[in-house]
Amino acid sequence: MSISKQLITRVSKRKPRTPGQRGRVDVKSNVSKESPERSLTVSLKATGGRNSSGHKTIIRGARSHRRKLRIIDWKRNEFDGIPAKILTFEQDPNRSALIALVQYANGAKRYIILPKGLDIGATIVSGPEASISVGNCLPLEKIPLGTIIHNLEMKPGKGAQMIRSAGTSAQLAGKDGKYAIIRLRSGEVRKILLSCRACVGEVANSEHGLAQFGKAGARRWIGRRPSVRGVAMNPIDHPHGGGEGRTSGGRHPVSSTGVPAKGYKTRHNKRTDKFRVRRCKK
Repeated sequence: MSISKQLITRVSKRKPRTPGQRGRVDVKSNVSKESPERSLTVSLKATGGRNSSGHKTIIRGARSHRRKLRIIDWKRNEFDGIPAKILTFEQDPNRSALIALVQYANGAKRYIILPKGLDIGATIVSGPEASISVGNCLPLEKIPLGTIIHNLEMKPGKGAQMIRSAGTSAQLAGKDGKYAIIRLRSGEVRKILLSCRACVGEVANSEHGLAQFGKAGARRWIGRRPSVRGVAMNPIDHPHGGGEGRTSGGRHPVSSTGVPAKGYKTRHNKRTDKFRVRRCKK
């Protein structure tokens, strides 16, 4: 039986043979069913939403299925100029994006975020001299205007920090002195140093958002406990709690820790405000 070299994603709805399957929608891809590369995985210890003192610090945090962390090559600067071949597509339980196992010409293997449009056997290259092709990683100063990018660095050499989830991308809108002007999906326009690196193309698995869990147990598998309304709690448990009879809270909506909801700005980083050319669209 031949294995397809292209990434094929199928969105399927279950037949409602059980109540949990009635609303379930699965998004499946032809990813590898083999175990992950052993040299690129480490064990993860579940915390159950608790800190080192044993106190619950993450609301609705719970233990999930046991996972292994795949070590992703965010920097892509270790083997500049050496071509790498894509070996497999894989599912990473720790992120929404799919990952690809690549092998460089010198024999080294690394995991990368899978860009949209790459097939098994395709070749990618990193470095300032790389061509403008999907999957290649190079500094922003070498990328032409209008190019779609992902895996964007915020500090030179630190590794990709932005545009890493499934189906995301940004556009190189311009260059101003030593800065590149990046237009994000949210509508925000931001300045990034031209010496920072980015990968060409869009992150694959854009259908990830179409999946539906179908039942509460499926959320428990990924480590999410049930969500209880604040107005159903006691005053000691939530600011909305208490009151005689059924109440709607009687005050502006806030979180369990008292942070206002519905429009309250939580960003307080004046040190980087000068790099924001335009804020997100409302």
